[in-house]
Amino acid sequence: MILNVVIIAAIIFAGALQLSPRLSRSPVWRATVTPLASIIGSGFLVLAPILVYAYGSKAPLVMGALVFGAYLFGSAIRFNITVRNGPVTFQDYVAEKLETVASWALALAFMISVTYYLNLFGAFGLSLTSLNNPANAKLLTSFIFLVILIVGYTRGFSALEKMEYIAVTIKLAIIAGLLVGLSYYCYEKAMSAALVVHPPQLTGWAAITLAFGLIITVQGFETSRYLGDDYSAAVRVKSMQLAQLVAAAIYMIYITLFALSFEHEEFQLTETAIIDVMEIVSPILPWILVAGALAAQFSAAIADTSGSGGLIAELTKGRISPRNGYVLLAIIGLILTWSADVFQIISYASRAFALYYTLQAAIAARMAFLLPKQRWRGCLFSLLVIFGILIVGFGDAVEV
Repeated sequence: MILNVVIIAAIIFAGALQLSPRLSRSPVWRATVTPLASIIGSGFLVLAPILVYAYGSKAPLVMGALVFGAYLFGSAIRFNITVRNGPVTFQDYVAEKLETVASWALALAFMISVTYYLNLFGAFGLSLTSLNNPANAKLLTSFIFLVILIVGYTRGFSALEKMEYIAVTIKLAIIAGLLVGLSYYCYEKAMSAALVVHPPQLTGWAAITLAFGLIITVQGFETSRYLGDDYSAAVRVKSMQLAQLVAAAIYMIYITLFALSFEHEEFQLTETAIIDVMEIVSPILPWILVAGALAAQFSAAIADTSGSGGLIAELTKGRISPRNGYVLLAIIGLILTWSADVFQIISYASRAFALYYTLQAAIAARMAFLLPKQRWRGCLFSLLVIFGILIVGFGDAVEV
């Protein structure tokens, strides 16, 4: 009972803090919220059971590798932002062509990520009901796809996008409550000398390729690059860096607590495994988590649907309108929904975003080699290109 009160108090406090005038009006914080919410959005729902099931007590190390790899790719994007908005106008034919290809890759990644978000929406939406089964979850996902398509095609997304800051606030507040509850549970385990230490299920190349397939779970930092209409280059660079560091801290604490607290036998590896596990911690956490998951997945799907439609219209110079882009997204999403499971879609989305990051690293390498005293950065970004190609080529899905 006391733990429930503490969890609710933590949620209220975290929500009130984000809504406080000093924080909510801060340009840096508002610019940070968008990438931060993306990085710890869907990944927070599925990542802990996957990592702990596959890597056991080494899960925190793998989590550290994921956020470090994402930070390196983020450094390439931050370099591109700085160079393109520097005092000297920088134009290069090869870089411009790579940017066009990268934009197409991002549009594709958005399409797959919307499918990922809405499949999680379907799974979590029915998780605590008697209708909870894969077929019904896919039906709910398909219905939400149609709702988004109809709204986007007939009215646009402006009204729904206004809900984004509130949805993000709710999500981050619920994560704060979850971490408080999990910390208390892990503390009790430690006091009774019952902390869990278990060996990994995967080793070698299989362990590496699975990690490659999980890059989507720490994706989202690239959104800072596309906030140029509202924030300066310096603010965008700072906000992306801050978002990645805060997300890394949250993820490391979360995965470490989870790995120390739960045996493999305490959960099945499904997209909603986190709900079953959190019920062990507190009976109110599953309901709170589902509410946060629905808000998070819906708002993320709206943002990426809008982004995908806008990118397609821009890249085709208006020959394909945003509305027709939404239709294309819905068709691809429905095909993926009924032909693949969530873990396969996670792998597809990871490869799509890895392709985008690889191209951004290639652009950064190209510009660094052309600029004076930046060749050491060019070498680093070239290594990132090779790393990205490995992720695109070998990223694997979770086997259940």
